[in-house]
Amino acid sequence: MSFEVTDVQKSLKGVDYPADGEELAAHARDNGAGEELVEALRRLPLVDGPDQVMQQLKAEVGDELGHR
Repeated sequence: MSFEVTDVQKSLKGVDYPADGEELAAHARDNGAGEELVEALRRLPLVDGPDQVMQQLKAEVGDELGHR
């Protein structure tokens, strides 16, 4: 699972930070994000901004790759 920065940014346009995973997922769904991104966002902890979202998503992808 890998997400393009521009896709994540479009999906989270208008989010008020800090935001938790549920808020991010709901906002992304409303902005037309795919289910894979919505579910990945839902698992994130409270984040302070878009840079932290990307860091958390990268960390999550690394964790999943390590379990294969």
